[in-house]
Amino acid sequence: MQMSAAQISDERLSQIAHRFAELEARLASGTLEGEGFVRASRDYAELEPVAREAATVAAMRGELDELRAMLADPEMKAMAAEDIARIESELPEAEQRLAITLLPRDSADARPAMLEIRAGTGGDEAALFAADLFRMYERYAAEQGWKVETISVNASDIGGFKEVVANISGTGVFAKLKFESGVHRVQRVPVTESGGRIHTSAATVAVLPEPDEVDVQIADGDLKIDIYRASGAGGQHVNTTDSAVRITHLPTGLVVTQQDERSQHKNKAKAMQVLRARLYEKFREEAHGAEAEARKAMVGSGDRSERIRTYNFPQGRVTDHRIGLTLHKLPEILEGPALAELIDALIAEDQSSRLAAQNEAA
Repeated sequence: MQMSAAQISDERLSQIAHRFAELEARLASGTLEGEGFVRASRDYAELEPVAREAATVAAMRGELDELRAMLADPEMKAMAAEDIARIESELPEAEQRLAITLLPRDSADARPAMLEIRAGTGGDEAALFAADLFRMYERYAAEQGWKVETISVNASDIGGFKEVVANISGTGVFAKLKFESGVHRVQRVPVTESGGRIHTSAATVAVLPEPDEVDVQIADGDLKIDIYRASGAGGQHVNTTDSAVRITHLPTGLVVTQQDERSQHKNKAKAMQVLRARLYEKFREEAHGAEAEARKAMVGSGDRSERIRTYNFPQGRVTDHRIGLTLHKLPEILEGPALAELIDALIAEDQSSRLAAQNEAA
């Protein structure tokens, strides 16, 4: 979709260039230490893509002014007119890229994320599909150079996942994965189906930004911690030690259980990690209620009950219902690399809608 970028003044371009040069000089001076250096480095990294696009726009506008002045020279007029036509056709796209970099950023975009996948309707087949989705995100994460750490797994009897929770860390994790939240539907012949009939099953994906401890303060008095004997898969120890942990956050009623580790201490630490992420997302939703409501129309609210995508095996296609995009690349998407095409399209659509809303408000 083509986006119309609001005209960005030359004064604004100058301000961006000045601020970027100032940050460069401060970092090169060697006088910054500790938190001051960290803050300046973060500001530099955030401003760098903006400054790069701003410099491109400024250079093109400057060249356009020079060429227009050359139109008065009969000998240079023809050449100048040709170059003017070229730059005038390229400038709107450059201004559009700059406008996108200037859009307000989600403060959580740079954070690691907590990925939660749960089998929905469909029994064993839904659990197998949940495992397929988890492997898809693992492979995509590997392509991005991210690290995936499994927090907890509740496996089914035939190799699927009733539930799996993992932490994904790296550059821009939440920014790229946040639109994956919702209900993912699969249409295929289950391995347990002898008659060759196509079944429809579903799994729910939730992607939560992971906060720092300072972002979510949890008072000890707000927690009810239960210790009990673990059950299910996990080795002989599960029936001999009270290592499983259930943490209830009393003010919100949120409950997290963890039993994958032999150590009660490790289970408690992992449960707190999950609880902190869920609380942070709850606080974010409450703080940005109006903004979240306004964004529902385009790429979805992230509501876990919203069907966002269908994976159709007989036809080898994947359809994202929010943006009406169908790709006949199902194997490549499940293998990870082609998932980037879907994610990039969702990000572009989100940018398009926000830019259009900004232009309407201007």
